[in-house]
Amino acid sequence: MVMQSGQLVFAQVMAYLPLKAFSRMVASRRAQHKVQDFSCLDQFLVLAFAQLTARESLRDIEINLPAQRKNFYRMGLRCKTISRNTLANANRVRPWEFFADLAHHLIKSARTLYADEPTNAELNALMGATVYALDSTTIDLCLSLFNWAPFRTTKAAVKLHTLMDLKGSIPSFIHISNGKMHGVKVLDLLCEQGYIEAGAFYVMDKAYVDFARLYKLHTARAFFVTRAKDNMQSDLIRAFPVGKAIGLVRDHHVRLAGALSSTRYPEPLRCVTFIDFETGKTFEFLTNNFALPAITICALYKQRWQVELFFKWIKQHLRIKAFFGTTENAVKTQILVAIATYVSIAIMKKRLNLKHSLYEILRVLDLNMFETTAIETLLGRPIESAVSSNHSVQQDRFQTLGQ
Repeated sequence: MVMQSGQLVFAQVMAYLPLKAFSRMVASRRAQHKVQDFSCLDQFLVLAFAQLTARESLRDIEINLPAQRKNFYRMGLRCKTISRNTLANANRVRPWEFFADLAHHLIKSARTLYADEPTNAELNALMGATVYALDSTTIDLCLSLFNWAPFRTTKAAVKLHTLMDLKGSIPSFIHISNGKMHGVKVLDLLCEQGYIEAGAFYVMDKAYVDFARLYKLHTARAFFVTRAKDNMQSDLIRAFPVGKAIGLVRDHHVRLAGALSSTRYPEPLRCVTFIDFETGKTFEFLTNNFALPAITICALYKQRWQVELFFKWIKQHLRIKAFFGTTENAVKTQILVAIATYVSIAIMKKRLNLKHSLYEILRVLDLNMFETTAIETLLGRPIESAVSSNHSVQQDRFQTLGQ
C-alpha cells in the first residue's frame, strides 16, 4: 500500500485499521449499545490520537483535539465535538473485551506479515523455529483510586503479561491482571488457551521456573529456555566438552534430585553454564532441548531483552503510565488501545517496507500528525530533519489552545 500525499499523517496510520472486521467485532460484543452517541470507531481514534501525541489526561485531549475540528472528518472522526465526560463514560462502560478482540486481530495480521522476518544470525541453528519470550511488567497505581487492583498493603498495580513472538517483536498473547497475580500462572493460561506450539521455543526468566508447569510444556513437545534457581538440586547424568574460549563453562545432562521436583519433572534436563567475560557474571541456563549447540541455548536466552525493550518502549512512548480513568474497564481499554496502536505501526512499517525503528517512526509521527506529506516521504528524510521541521509549527498549534 502506497500512501498518497493529501491524506493527514494520522489518517495514513489509521488506514491500516481493518474496518470490516472492526464492525463485526462491534456487533459481536454489542459494543455500541451503551454509548450510542459516541461510536466505537470515534473512541478508538481519539484514544489512538492520544497515544501517538502523548496526551496526558482527558482534559489534555479535550483541550487539544477540538482545535483540529476542521480536520475531524479527514481524521476519520464522525463526532462533532470531543467531551471528556463522553470519553470518560465510553472508557468506563464500553466493554474492554472489544478492544482485546481488536488488538488480537491486529496481532494475527502482524504475525503473518513478519513470518518471513530473518532470524538473528546467532540463532541459525534453530532452522526457522518460532521463538517466544515470556515476561511481565508492573504498572504502579494509587490504591485509593484503583482499589480493584490490589498489589501491596499501600499500593495498587496492574501487571501486563506478554508472550512476544521475536520475529518483528510482536506480542502474541496479552493478559492484564492485578498486581498480585504471579507471572508463573500465565503458563496455565497459555496451555489452556492453546498458545503452546510443538517445536517452538519459550524463553523466560527464573521467576517462571515451576517444574510441574514446565513439564506441561515438555509433554506438549515445546522447548523452554530459562535460568536455573540457585537452590535447584540435581544429579549429574552426563557431562559434555565445551568451548571455554567462548564463555561456556559446563554442558550437563541432569536429573532433578529433590523429592517434589523430581516427581513434578521426572525426565532429564540440560544445564548450560556460561560466563560473560565483559561483566564476569556466570549464568546457568535450564532447557529441555538436547540437540542445539550449547552456545545457541545461551544466545536464545539473550533474546529476552526484546520483550523488556517492548515494555520500556510502550511505557515511555505510549500512554499507559497516566491513565484516563480509574475503573478496571477504563484501564484495560487504554492498555489494549496502546497495544493495538503499537501493532498498527508495526503493520504499517512492514507494508511500507520502512527501515526505521518503531521508536524513530513514532518520533516522526508525533510532530507531523496533521501534515499531508506521505509517510514514506517523511521517513525518507533524515529523522532529525523530519522531527524538527514541524516542531515549532506543532508547538504553536497546541500552545495557543491554553491562551
